[in-house]
Amino acid sequence: MPLYQVVVLAVVQGLTEFLPISSTAHLVIFPWFFHWKDPGLIFDVALHAGTLLAVVIYFWRHWWGMLTSLLRKGGAADPSLQISARLFWLLVLATLPAGIAGWFLERAAEEQFRQPGIIGTAMIGVGLLMWAGDRLAAHKYTLHEVSLPDALLIGVAQACALIPGVSRSGATMTAALFRGISREAAARFSFLLSTPIIAGAVLKAGIDLYRAGVPPGMRLPFLVGIGVSGLVGYLAIAGLIRYLERRSFKIFVVYRIALGVLVLALGWGLRYHLG
Repeated sequence: MPLYQVVVLAVVQGLTEFLPISSTAHLVIFPWFFHWKDPGLIFDVALHAGTLLAVVIYFWRHWWGMLTSLLRKGGAADPSLQISARLFWLLVLATLPAGIAGWFLERAAEEQFRQPGIIGTAMIGVGLLMWAGDRLAAHKYTLHEVSLPDALLIGVAQACALIPGVSRSGATMTAALFRGISREAAARFSFLLSTPIIAGAVLKAGIDLYRAGVPPGMRLPFLVGIGVSGLVGYLAIAGLIRYLERRSFKIFVVYRIALGVLVLALGWGLRYHLG
């Protein structure tokens, strides 16, 4: 696999894993559009490992605070520890719907759902929902004011991201917006929620890779993929949170709809040509 393709796909993964524009859709579209070969399992592990490092490094204080709040004795009397422990269990509950959906629908998501019509429609549909949530909701609740119903709804939205084009971050942020959570807090909760999902994907793919072995000549692309996707992912997280402190999701809505229309047009053109 040429290194320029490694770098391009790693940049795409690092950006789109965290921006609400669907990493799966872009990783399907780019090789399809440029007629690149599927890089295979090892590169999938590298890209997800890089983005996992990005989100863990950026939010390490949050995770450290949550974990220590569970371990420290006498924490029930400390309000800050109570808040951290509560956030941890909300993230656990919000992870369950995606875990269940992935168990039953993983094969369909990888084989049947990766069609231009599905991807384009999902890009546009979630874009319109994001526009409505961004315009109509209150955006007043902070990260530590997320409730149990909020977490469960966001978790269900995350499960819908098995459909390429929906976008895990796009779906979870949109659900959070409709629950009245602020834009910046919606992004933070979405990123924290992504950690166990990405970790699970890395673990599963890593086990498969261990069994299959690393193909000859793929060690350098593997390391480059981790490094580039991790760096770009970290910058994407930091940039989006800062952006949403002052601005809306409008630019992402416009991008999603435009790309969705393009994907539908290309898909229709391909069917017409083959027909």
